[in-house]
Amino acid sequence: MIKDKARKWFEQVLPALGNLLLKLPSLLDTHYKNAYMDVHGDGAFVTTALRLLHSQQPGFVFLSQELIAALLACSFFCLFPVSDRRKKHLPLINFDKLFASLYDNYSQNQEHKIWCIIHYFERISSDMPKGIVSFERKVLPFKNDSIRITYPDANFWSNSVIPLCKFEVHKSGCIEDQPGESVEVDFADPYLGGRVLGRGCVQEEIRFLMSPELIAGMLFLPAMADNEAIEIVGAERFSCYTGYSSSFRFSGDYVDKREMDTLGRWKTRIVAIDALNRPRMSQYRENLVLREINKAFCGFVYQYKYQLNLKMLQEKGCSSAQFDASTSTSMETIEGKFSNMEIRNSQNDIGIATGNWGCGVFGGDPEIKTIIQWLAASQAQRPFVAYYTFGLAALHDLDEVVHWISSQRWTVGDLWKKLIKYSAIKSNGQTNLGFFHWLHRR
Repeated sequence: MIKDKARKWFEQVLPALGNLLLKLPSLLDTHYKNAYMDVHGDGAFVTTALRLLHSQQPGFVFLSQELIAALLACSFFCLFPVSDRRKKHLPLINFDKLFASLYDNYSQNQEHKIWCIIHYFERISSDMPKGIVSFERKVLPFKNDSIRITYPDANFWSNSVIPLCKFEVHKSGCIEDQPGESVEVDFADPYLGGRVLGRGCVQEEIRFLMSPELIAGMLFLPAMADNEAIEIVGAERFSCYTGYSSSFRFSGDYVDKREMDTLGRWKTRIVAIDALNRPRMSQYRENLVLREINKAFCGFVYQYKYQLNLKMLQEKGCSSAQFDASTSTSMETIEGKFSNMEIRNSQNDIGIATGNWGCGVFGGDPEIKTIIQWLAASQAQRPFVAYYTFGLAALHDLDEVVHWISSQRWTVGDLWKKLIKYSAIKSNGQTNLGFFHWLHRR
């Protein structure tokens, strides 16, 4: 630090963090007294208290930005016990390894990761934000569930006649800079945050450094299973950056200008979904293609809409079996009682902003992963996918491919069956063609 900045840090920021620690008991007391909320606006209150959101247990935790700041101050001072966190499948939460990395094996990107954290603390110590951040564990149950969508099998996808949603290709720009309210995809590790508090510095870690409030979720969210995703709404962005991985650099302050929703959350939605890690040729096996599409679907689908639509159907005299038919296949009128338009009008018009999920260091096939996300978003009834290619050479013709596929007027089921057919051929070594080239030759 330069002298003036160091003086500010030790004379203003550190004392402010100390005061936050002293305030933590009262912040927690207030939190637990107000830990029931009408999350969906339907009059049904659910618990939103700070607690472990265990695997296979869907639920919400709502935290004020001030409480998050106090929790992150605890991480900064390394106050959280760590002895049994791995036993509970929880990631690192204290900042000691991040700071130690400067001495163990210095690298400039590690220093700039710390600058992002320092900048966050400087901001909140001078002007404490007043919003709310929500954390949700999303689960597709493996067993039949009368309320929630269960983990789909291959027939679910093959039988779907839902049309493909709009697909926008962006050859420049970043997911986090998308101008609307789209759900931003976090290319996650099973352990939320990946190695943001270690030596990691790729997509997930960078997103957490821009919005350090995301790190708070690492305190109480154990690792994700194959049928789970994590959605975080309301995390404010504090920093700008340049570069990626070893070239990552903190580049200054960022003032978040998004609006807030009725619950006091910034209109920033981030969904963490973890892809297969270095699957090589096994990624073309049907069970693993199914795993990937269900992982994306879990992240993209809004389960509450399922419950809402079921209730509306029941009020119109339709059975839950008829509802399953409408949501998992055609969305057409069921015995003239429930129209496609009624279903779609009951849902938020929020798309998906994503990119090369499961590719890069994870080793996934970019063409396959692109199609998987398109299918999942369409089945989840999202209106569009905004896809950022980050200049990946393998996707340089993606816009032309998307235009051609859209012109075929295929349904989700149509494209899924073609994907599975290609994957079987590829897995058996019967083709060296990429999926796009193979598909166009059919």
